[in-house]
Amino acid sequence: MAKPSKLGPITKVVDPQELYRVITQASSQNPAEVHASSKRVEELLDYFGTFDGLHEIAATRSVPLPVRKQSIIQFKNKALNHWRSRKLLSDEQRVRIRSRCMTFFDEEDDTIAECNEVIVAKIARQDYPMNWPSLLADIMDVIRTNLEVCGSPNSDPRSTLALCRGLALLNSVLKEFSGVKLLAGVNTMINIVDQLHEVMSAYYSKLSSMISALVPLALSDQRTADNLIVAHFIYKCLVKMALWLWPRLAQPEGRFAKLEPWFLQLFQSSTEQLKILSELRINLVLALRASGASDRLTLLSVDRLTRHVRVFGKFFRRLQQLKPDKFVQLPTGNQIVLYYWDRVVQATNGPPELIQDAPTAVFPVRFLLQAMVLFKENLSRWTPFRKGGPKTETTLSQEFVEDAVRLLVTRFIPLNLADLEGWMSDPEEWVNLEDKENDQWEYELRPCGERVLMTLSSQYKDYVTPLLETTFKQIIAQPTVDSASVIQKEALYCAIGRCATHLREVIPFSQWLQHNLLAEARETNQYYPIIKRRIAWLIGKWISDMCSPANDPNVWDILNHLLRDRGPGTDSVVRLTAATALRECVDTVNFDIDVFVPYLPTAVTELVKLMGEADTIEAKQRLAKSLNVVIECAGPRITPHAQMISEGIPQLWTAAGEEWLFKAQLLVVVTSLVSAMKEQSSLNGLIVPLVQDGLSPGVAINLDEDALNLWLAAVRNSSSLGYAGGPGLLDLVPLAVSLLSNNLDLLGKIVSIVESCLFVDAPAVLQGFAQPLMNAFVKALTGQAIMTNQKDILVCLQFLAQLAPATLWGQAMHFAGLFSHIINLLNHDESSPVLLTECIYLLARIALADRQMFLQLVSATAETMNVPEAKIWEAVLDHWWRQFDHMSEPRHRKLAALGIASLVSTGRPEVLDRLPNEIFNLWTDVFFEVKESRSLAESEDASPLTLHWDLDQVPQSYYADSENTVEFDRRQTFLDNDPVRITQLTNYVAAALQEAERTCGGIHIFNLYISKTDPTLLKQLQNELQGE
Repeated sequence: MAKPSKLGPITKVVDPQELYRVITQASSQNPAEVHASSKRVEELLDYFGTFDGLHEIAATRSVPLPVRKQSIIQFKNKALNHWRSRKLLSDEQRVRIRSRCMTFFDEEDDTIAECNEVIVAKIARQDYPMNWPSLLADIMDVIRTNLEVCGSPNSDPRSTLALCRGLALLNSVLKEFSGVKLLAGVNTMINIVDQLHEVMSAYYSKLSSMISALVPLALSDQRTADNLIVAHFIYKCLVKMALWLWPRLAQPEGRFAKLEPWFLQLFQSSTEQLKILSELRINLVLALRASGASDRLTLLSVDRLTRHVRVFGKFFRRLQQLKPDKFVQLPTGNQIVLYYWDRVVQATNGPPELIQDAPTAVFPVRFLLQAMVLFKENLSRWTPFRKGGPKTETTLSQEFVEDAVRLLVTRFIPLNLADLEGWMSDPEEWVNLEDKENDQWEYELRPCGERVLMTLSSQYKDYVTPLLETTFKQIIAQPTVDSASVIQKEALYCAIGRCATHLREVIPFSQWLQHNLLAEARETNQYYPIIKRRIAWLIGKWISDMCSPANDPNVWDILNHLLRDRGPGTDSVVRLTAATALRECVDTVNFDIDVFVPYLPTAVTELVKLMGEADTIEAKQRLAKSLNVVIECAGPRITPHAQMISEGIPQLWTAAGEEWLFKAQLLVVVTSLVSAMKEQSSLNGLIVPLVQDGLSPGVAINLDEDALNLWLAAVRNSSSLGYAGGPGLLDLVPLAVSLLSNNLDLLGKIVSIVESCLFVDAPAVLQGFAQPLMNAFVKALTGQAIMTNQKDILVCLQFLAQLAPATLWGQAMHFAGLFSHIINLLNHDESSPVLLTECIYLLARIALADRQMFLQLVSATAETMNVPEAKIWEAVLDHWWRQFDHMSEPRHRKLAALGIASLVSTGRPEVLDRLPNEIFNLWTDVFFEVKESRSLAESEDASPLTLHWDLDQVPQSYYADSENTVEFDRRQTFLDNDPVRITQLTNYVAAALQEAERTCGGIHIFNLYISKTDPTLLKQLQNELQGE
C-alpha cells in the first residue's frame, strides 16, 4: 500500500491485513466479535490508507458479501467527509477510488450498489469536472451500450442490471448537483443538463412507445418488466433536470432560456403520457382481475407500471409546489389536473373494492391522493372570484363544484370500516392519530378529502355554502338510527366544522345546539359515539374559529356531559375529544368565565379523572394541556378546586417515569395553578418535592426549564417562605445556592428566583444562608458567567442591601470576597462599563443602608488585599466619578449623589479631598436635573415628595416580568419607599456636610477642604442647598 507523502511523524499507515481482519470481525454474526472490533475500527479510520483499503475490499468480488457490505458502509459513512484530507488519502488513492467506483455497474447486491451511488454523487460534487472529467461520459457509455443490448431480441439479464445501475447512478449524481447553490455548482449542472436532456428524452421516447402498446399477456414477459424499470429510471433523470430548471426559467438574466422549449415539450409530453399510461394501467388491472392472473412476473410488471405512473404525479406536484402561479399557466397543466380529478370521480363511481392501498388496485390510494392534492392546490388559481394575480381560463362550473362537494361528503369524508376498527381496537391511539391529521393530510384519503372541501368552500363559497346549508337542513330533520345514517350525519357535521367560517351566517348555531345537539349528546344508541365524538369536535372547531362566542351555556352543558358520561352510547374517544374541545372553547378571546363557572367543578374533576384513566402518555398529555388552559382562564376561581387537582399530581408524576414531556406538562399545570391562586396557594407540600425532583441529576436535563418556572411562580405568588405544617419554599434555598454556584446554563433564572425570595423575606433567607449565598454569588461572578448574568447578580445584590439590615449580610459579603471582587473589577482596565456602573450602584446602596458597614468593608478588604485603605478609596472614588456619565436614568444619578453624600458624612479624608471638584460637580449636576419639592404641610417630613424628575415610570425591566403576581405589588411598594424617591436630595446633602464638619474635626478643618473649591461652583452649590 502506498506510503503517505509529506506526512508528519504522528500519522500511522494502515496494515491491509489487519484492516481486513478487523472488518471481517465487525461484519460477524457474533455480537462479541462485533463489540471487540468496533473500537479498533474507529482507530483505523484515522490511519493513512484505510479509506482506500476499505474501498478495495468492497470492490473485490471474492470477498464474502457481509465483509464487502461492512467495508463500503464504513467508507460511505466516514471517507466522504474527509475526501480532501491529505492526512488520510493521497492523490493516487483518490484516482484509484474513482476508477473503482465505475466497476460496480454489474453489482448484484443492492446495498453495495446503493452505497456506491451515494459515494459517486458525493465525490462528483467535489471532483467533477476538474478531477473527474470522464465521469459523465463513463456513465453514459454504460447506459448507451446496455440499452442497445436490452433492446435486442437476445437481451442479457446482466445488461439490464448494468443499465439499471447506471441509470440509478446518473440519477444520484443529478440529485446531488441539483441541490448545489454555489455558482460553480450551478454552472456544472447547466453543462450536465446541456449534455443529457436531448439524449435522455430520446431514450425515454423510444421506451414509452413500447410501454404504451402493452397488452395483458405481455405483463408476464421478463422484457416488459425490464422495459418498465428502465423507462422509470430514465424518466426520473429527466424529472431531476426539469425540476432543477423550472424555478430558473423565470430568472431575468435568461441564462436558461435556451432550455425552455425542451422543458415545455417534456411537460406536455408527460401530461399526454400520464393519460395514456393511467388508462392503460386501469384497463390492464381490470383485465387481470377478470382473468385471475397473478404470476410473479405479472405482479412485478404491474407494480413497476404503478410506480411509473405515480412518478408523473410526483413530478407535477413538485412543479406545483415550486411555482404554483406559474404551474396553472403551463400548457396542458390545468387539463392534466382535471384529468386526475376525473379519475377520482371514476374511482368513487365504481365498487369500493376498486380503491385499495396496493399497487395492484385499480385505483391505488396513493394515486388518488396525488390527484386530490393536485386538484386542491390548483383550486385557488381557478376561482372566478380571485382578486389580483394572473387570470386563468379554467374556472369550475356550479354543477362541477356541487358534484365535487357531494362526492367528498358522501365518499371520502365518512368514516370507513378501517377507521371504525381502529377506533374499537385502540381508542386512545386512534384519537392520537386523528389529532395528527393536520400534519399528515396529504397521505390519507379522509383528511385529504376534508382539505379539498375546505378549499372548495373558500374559493367557491357562492356555490358551496348554499349547498351545505340545504344539505344541513335536510339531514338534521331526518331520523338517525342505523349505522349508515349515523356515519353520513357524522360526515356532514365534519363538513360543517371544516367550513365553519363560511357557514356561520347561514347555520343558526345556538338553535342547533338547543334543538338538536343537546338531545344527540344524550342519546344512548349504540352507534352514537360516532356522532357524539363529532359533536364535541364540531363545537370546539366552531368556537375556536370565532364563528360564535363561548357564552352559550348549552356549549358547556354538552361538553361537560360528554366528558363525564360513562353510560351506554359513549366511550373514551368521545370523552377525550370532548376534553380537547373544552380547551379550544375556553382558550378564546370571547371566553366568559362567569358563564363557565357553574360548569367548572365538573370540567376540572373529569379532566383529572380522565388523566388517571388514560393508558397512553399522549392522551394524558393532551388532557393535561386542557386542564392547564382551564386553570389559566379560570384564574382565582380555580381556588376551591385546587386541592382536588393537586392531590392527583403525585401519583401521575410517579407513574410517568421517564416520560419527560408529560412530566413537563404536569409542572406547567402546577405552575398555572399557583399563578391563578396567587397568595391563596397552599401547595408548598407539592411544589417543593416537584422542584427538587425536576432539578435532580439526570432529570434536570429534561425538566429544568419547567421546574424553574414553577419555582419562580411559587415564590412570586407567595406571602411567606416559611413553614405551615409542611415543606416551605425556604427549603429550596440550598438548591438555589448550589445551582447558582455550579450551573451557568440556568444562572439567569436562578438569580431571578433568589431575587424573588429576597423580596418575600430577605432576613429569613440571610439568617439561614447568608454565607453560602454570598459564596455562590462570588463564584458565579468570578466564573464564566456572561455579562448579562453578572449584571443581574449585581442588581440582585443591590436589592439585598436594601431588603435586609447590614448585620445580616455585611460579614458574609466580606468573608466571601465579594467586596474584594468589586474592588478588583474597579481596578481592572478591561472591565465592562455596564458592570462598573452596576458596581457603583451597589456601593451606593451599601453606603445608604449602613455607612459604618461600608467603612468596615473597606478596612477589612484593604487588610485582605494587603494594601493601604487609601488605595481602596482611590478605586472607589475614581470610578464613582467616571461612571457617573454612564448613568442615564435620573434615579440612578440621584442614587450616586445620595451614596457619595453618605460617604462624605463619615468625614473620611479620602472622601473630603474630592469635595472641591468631583463631588461638588456631581451634586450640582444632579441638583440641576433632579428637581424636587415638598408640598406645604403641618409636618414637612410627612408630606409627600414631588419628584419633578420622575414623571415617567421606572423601566419595565425593574419589575422583571413579575406582572400579574404578588411580587409585582411588592416591587411597587418597595419602589415607593426607596430612599431615592422619598429623600429630598438637598436636605440630605446639607445634613451630610454638617455631619462631615463634625466628624472631621470642626469647621476650621472642614474649611481647609472646601476652600479649594471654585467660588462660582461653591456659590451655585450654596444656592441649591438654600433653595434659592
